[in-house]
Parts: sequence; structure tokens; C-alpha cells
Amino acid sequence: MAKRKQFSKQFKLQALELFEESGRQATEVARELGVRRNQLYKWQAELWAKGEDQAFQGPGRPAPADEHSEVEALRREIAQLKEENAILKKAAAYFARELP
Repeated sequence: MAKRKQFSKQFKLQALELFEESGRQATEVARELGVRRNQLYKWQAELWAKGEDQAFQGPGRPAPADEHSEVEALRREIAQLKEENAILKKAAAYFARELP
């Protein structure tokens, strides 16, 4: 599983400054910086809503620490594995029929 990119507060502020002052489209600036276009808009909305001092305080959503969220993650994984298992059983039955 790919790990999400994390950007520093300074990078976000500089990216928004470039976007707002350059007059270029968000798509063009985002491509140049290696971020998604909608991420620029999200950063911009957060900066406008909270101000420069309060915006971009943490690394994002915290990792699940409580037992309940871990149980839910394990249940999702079990459901996915059951589905994969059913697909493999069907494929094995199909290929077993074709053998001479």
C-alpha cells in the first residue's frame, strides 16, 4: 500500500502563494509542484478559514489508535479475503473441468 505524501506547512504556504500570485491555472501549478489540483483548493480553503497561524497544524487525520477502529479494519480485511477466496474457488472449479 502506498504511503500518502505529507507536505510541510511552509511548502503549502509557498504553493498557495505561487498559485495566487502567478495568475496561472491550478492544474498547471499543481502539475509543476507534483500535487493534485484539488489539493491546492483544499489548502486554500483551510488557509482562508483558519488564517495563517492556525492552518496546517498537524499531519492530517491521526492513525486509528483505539481498539474499535482496529476491529473495523480487520473486519473489512476479512470480508475482502472471503470474497477473494470465493473467486479463487470458482476459478479452480472452472479450470478443473477443462483438464482432459
